[in-house]
Amino acid sequence: MRRKLVVGNWKMNFTASAASKIAEEMVPKMAEFTSVDISLCPTFLSIPGLEIALKGTNIAVGAQDVFWLESGAFTGSISATMLKEHGVQYVIVGHSETRGRFGKLDTPEDTVLYFAETDRTVSLKISAVLAHALIPILCVGETLSEREAGLTDEVIRKQIHGALDGTSPDHLAIVVIAYEPVWAIGTGKTCDASEADRVCGVIRATIEGLSSDAGLAVRVLYGGSVKAANAPELFGKANIDGGLVGGASMIPDEFAAIVKAAN
Repeated sequence: MRRKLVVGNWKMNFTASAASKIAEEMVPKMAEFTSVDISLCPTFLSIPGLEIALKGTNIAVGAQDVFWLESGAFTGSISATMLKEHGVQYVIVGHSETRGRFGKLDTPEDTVLYFAETDRTVSLKISAVLAHALIPILCVGETLSEREAGLTDEVIRKQIHGALDGTSPDHLAIVVIAYEPVWAIGTGKTCDASEADRVCGVIRATIEGLSSDAGLAVRVLYGGSVKAANAPELFGKANIDGGLVGGASMIPDEFAAIVKAAN
């Protein structure tokens, strides 16, 4: 039986002090949910504060990204060693926003190339995360134009194979995969629960093709406008093992209701 996992991605929101305050509000609301794994992923600057606020609780600290090398002339980058020193357990890798694939573009179109993540860099990051005994959350998902062209499954498989190239069978079962249809991120649109379950089944089958044991064990999350209202239906599907939650994870009562649905 796969244990459900609900992860809050706070993206570029909250100062360090505000993030710690919100995390402290979360703690008593989550204490009863012992049958589900929970993690909050704030900005890098807020991680040390959450390490303190969440110590000894059932909420793990996560990070939104990582660089694949230990050190060097890589201005603005953070290594897995640095994250682990502050108690980080989960690391989001390959989010559509770091790939320059936006459902709702809030930055000038001519700046999209700034976000230049590729399957190759995602693969390097996953290897670094696993090497430090952290858990990567690999994000995959199609754009609206790809879905309308009937390319959803092809895009998903390509992203998985590209990201997990060279990953050992033992490590495949550790990786968490989050299906985030790009067109549903930050737009208020949600993929129909049955379709989300179908795509998550494609993800599981793709992992099974790499390792049958890992295919049964891997946790597949759904992300894309997850809310308390739709979480019970989504989490009730056979192939959905929890959620990667954006905006709703920043509201303690809303996030608690989502976690309750998984619990």
